[in-house]
Amino acid sequence: EYHGGEIMVNSCQLSNNTKKYVKRFEYILNDMIDSMSDVRYSDSISKTYIEQMIPHHRAAIEMSENLLKYTTDIPLQNVALNIISTQKESIDNMMKVYPCCKIHVNREKDICSYWKQYENIVDRMFSEMKNSFIGNNINVNFMYEMIPHHMGAIRMSNNILNFSICEELVPIINNILESQKNGVREMQQLLKKMGCKPVAI
Repeated sequence: EYHGGEIMVNSCQLSNNTKKYVKRFEYILNDMIDSMSDVRYSDSISKTYIEQMIPHHRAAIEMSENLLKYTTDIPLQNVALNIISTQKESIDNMMKVYPCCKIHVNREKDICSYWKQYENIVDRMFSEMKNSFIGNNINVNFMYEMIPHHMGAIRMSNNILNFSICEELVPIINNILESQKNGVREMQQLLKKMGCKPVAI
């Protein structure tokens, strides 16, 4: 489980809007960490992945909604709107296949291997999001937070594809991989256009 510190804040004084944005971001992030950490072992990796990914997606939706209260950057607004629509659709699709997925059982050895990799992935994601740079440019803050979040989903999805899983889950995972990779690429390009350092991935 993750036992990280506080959000890393730049030494500059933060505006009231930035403070409100950061406070909401911290709440969403901590709620995501708690929800993902509450998922327990089961004999179905497919079921476990869905239970882990749904709060991960919900956090992305809420973080994007938080950004949309403040941003005037149209390309980034479109990125956030796309995150909201694709991840709501992904949650709906995962919930539809959940009854089928939870009866797809795995060997104990595979379950342990899945969890070992998963814990490494989310520990890294939680740490990178907790320690993301915070300054007075909310647009930049969002991308420095969301790129590690997307990378977490990519790594979680690549991890589960190493194991036997419910066939109905496979196209959903492939869609997650495609949308998250596209999102990372778009945000890295926007950071470069803003003269900011891309996120190390």
